[in-house]
Amino acid sequence: MLLSSSLYFVFLVGVFFLYWPVARLRAASLAVLLFANYFFYAKWDLFYVFLIPAASTCDFLLALGIQRAARQGLRRTLVTLSVLLNLGILASFKYMPFLLANYSGLTGQPAPAWHWTFPLGISFYTFQSLTYTIDVFRRDARATSSYLAHLTAVSFFPTTLAGPITRVAALLPQLERKDKTLAAGDSGRALFLIGLGLIKKFMIADYLAENLVNRVFDLPRLYTAAETLIGVYGYALQLYYDFSGYTDIAIGSALLLGLKLPANFNRPYAADSVPDFWRRWHITLSNWLRDYLYFSLPGLRSKWKVFAYTNLVVTMLLGGLWHGASWNFVLWGLLHGIALALTRLWQTLRGRRPASTAIWGRLVRTFLTAQFVCFAWIFFRAPDLPSALAIVERIASLTVSFANISTPFAVVMAIAVLAHYAPTPVYETGLRIYSRAPFYVQAAALALLVIGLQYVAATGAAPFIYTRF
Repeated sequence: MLLSSSLYFVFLVGVFFLYWPVARLRAASLAVLLFANYFFYAKWDLFYVFLIPAASTCDFLLALGIQRAARQGLRRTLVTLSVLLNLGILASFKYMPFLLANYSGLTGQPAPAWHWTFPLGISFYTFQSLTYTIDVFRRDARATSSYLAHLTAVSFFPTTLAGPITRVAALLPQLERKDKTLAAGDSGRALFLIGLGLIKKFMIADYLAENLVNRVFDLPRLYTAAETLIGVYGYALQLYYDFSGYTDIAIGSALLLGLKLPANFNRPYAADSVPDFWRRWHITLSNWLRDYLYFSLPGLRSKWKVFAYTNLVVTMLLGGLWHGASWNFVLWGLLHGIALALTRLWQTLRGRRPASTAIWGRLVRTFLTAQFVCFAWIFFRAPDLPSALAIVERIASLTVSFANISTPFAVVMAIAVLAHYAPTPVYETGLRIYSRAPFYVQAAALALLVIGLQYVAATGAAPFIYTRF
């Protein structure tokens, strides 16, 4: 059930009207949401309805044990069991074919068949679930005694496929609150975000993909260097509008149920350094990698400063692998890890001297950062390393022709760039105008938009890119 499909919105409306009449009844409201969560998983595969409750139950019990244990050794053992459980799920149902294939390549033996692959949403589920037991272990949160609330929080359907990665400890108090209400401003904001997400997905991301990006990455040798480069820039925009569109729909869906999810994007291509990019792109993943992986790696408190740099590389390597079972993702993570480490080294050497605030200096830094990010996206998008190198080789040929760049494609790209770099007040003005309209006008506008976009996308929307991770 794609979040951009009409079926999803029928489902969301049904959940909305079942949830709010019982919203002040804690057990009943949690039961409605939990049923919705598992129904959403079941639409993809019934196996999830067995896997997710079983894993969630183990984490629920382990968290209670961690909180009640007096000895640090026992607490550490229990949190280690939770980490091994979740990483075991991730390895077994997403990475096992990749691991077996590489083991086969090293040993020369044929790789055994592995039929238990269920990658959809597993990465996001495991990372979200781990926030809970690790937070309880660190005493940053208290374990809930409500089994129902925990099951609901770790499987919340808007975040299932592609986040944002929401800390369970932040979602639990919202779910357990008894005075739930839907403010007019929140409902208007929710519908605005859903509509905006649909526009991003259908009118920009899918259009760019179908009209140049996919063809360039599939058959780069048919295009000139200029067209290939435009295809790479087009993919950077496609990925942003596809993923941020999903996030807008997910945040809007949760907001319709009175629940607030964290922001995930803040004009990432306006970043003036690679660290700044990661403060703006997939913010919840960046925060997870920082708080639960980088700070957990050994050596950060050592007098040897080299650990501060190597740990950045290790963190991004594992962050790249989290995206998918492919050496391309590992290389993409390595590129960003090296860039982060070099930036940290440069900042250390410069000392406390602030970076130039002159507008031209900032523009140059922003331009160079965007070029690096787009270069790294080549390895992220290409199906394998030879394909990625073919893209780079084609760009290096310096051939120029724009015969395959249609006027509508150029117009959509221009709109995408302008919308991305538009000042925040422009967005806030649109939101304010929409939110002040009567509720029935908001709903009617969204319904017309959904119908219109379904008509425009006659072949149906492509799956959201990040649902593969």
